[in-house]
Amino acid sequence: MTGEPQRPLIERPLPKRDLGIFASLRFHDFRLLWIGLMISNLGTWMQLTATGYFIAKLAVTPAVAALFLGLQGLSRAVPVLLLSPVAGVVADTWPRRRVLAFTNTAMALLALALAVLTTLHMMTILGLIVITALNAAAMSFDAPTRQSWVPLLVGRDYVGNAIGMNSVAFNAPAVIGPAIAGVLIASIGIAGSFYINAVATMAVVVALAFMQPSPPSAARREPLAGAVWQGLRYLLGHAILRPVIIVFIVTAVLVRPYGTLLPAFAVNVFHANATWLGIAIAATGVGGFAGALLTAYFGSRERRGLLWLLSALVMSAGVLALGTVPSLAWALPVLFIVGTATLVFLGTSNTLILTLSPEAVRGRAISVYSMVALGIVPAGALVLGALASLVGLHRGFVLVGVASTLAVLWVWLARPILRTV
Repeated sequence: MTGEPQRPLIERPLPKRDLGIFASLRFHDFRLLWIGLMISNLGTWMQLTATGYFIAKLAVTPAVAALFLGLQGLSRAVPVLLLSPVAGVVADTWPRRRVLAFTNTAMALLALALAVLTTLHMMTILGLIVITALNAAAMSFDAPTRQSWVPLLVGRDYVGNAIGMNSVAFNAPAVIGPAIAGVLIASIGIAGSFYINAVATMAVVVALAFMQPSPPSAARREPLAGAVWQGLRYLLGHAILRPVIIVFIVTAVLVRPYGTLLPAFAVNVFHANATWLGIAIAATGVGGFAGALLTAYFGSRERRGLLWLLSALVMSAGVLALGTVPSLAWALPVLFIVGTATLVFLGTSNTLILTLSPEAVRGRAISVYSMVALGIVPAGALVLGALASLVGLHRGFVLVGVASTLAVLWVWLARPILRTV
């Protein structure tokens, strides 16, 4: 079916005593992919910052800015919600290296189109929403394929560590990407960040060219509807993963969209310029980097259920606290704490899904994670944006923070089995 040779699941056995923060980087193919992601994500964070600033400046009031950012979030959500079930099947039944090469090339071309249209002063809110939707469609296939490949690149004992290092590859660039974007916006304009992202995204494609091909997990292709249902049935029937997914969805709707509305919070509420917006996003990124390191260190150890609970509670309480800050300066340490907790929560959720799912349905199981992370969160941004347009961003953050905290506590108390993992 694939025409690609089989390969060993792991490069060489490593004794458990060697586990450390960077243990998974000893595997050649994972190290290549990780370096490519580091470069690509630097451009992604620059583009995210520039896009948020572009939308916030087009808006005339905080309410309109929140609504525009919410609409952009919806344009990311719809393709992911529609395509993720299919993407999970593709991740299980198609050669992963080919899929990732296609998705990353597509995202690079979309970034180039965004840059060119911005340079020509032809970019509008509608055009930005269309390009965002197409990029989300490519990402919906990229995420489950890449994440379901991780256990084959590093081995089961290193999955938690590799997930943490994947988060490092996303959040280390978040520390400097927004700040660089702020400088570029002030010096050469918004389009510069878009051009850099177009080039940086191709780093993953280059890394893939030097990696060994990997066969799909499923031995044969099944009818699409049956294959999708098989993955959903596994998650819904699992005593541990079902409550994990429930909390993942609840927090995705209520608190995790705070990042999408951060440009409106900084620019339209506290009247920050592009530089301060970059600093605010970088504060979240520094926290995310710390959270990624914590995930890499604790991800392959015991008591992940407790770590999952604490990170969900701190994330929810942090968004609540964000709604009480009087200035952007006060918001920076809160953003750091929320960023740390968010990445630990994402990492522990991801690790539980990958390690508790059998290889044959792993792509479909993790596609549900991706659907929530990439689809429900942007949709939640529209909900939070609409709420903020009615009661204000401060009150909106407080309301969703309280609701999320109560929901997390209820699931933990109602499902004692979570304390066993």
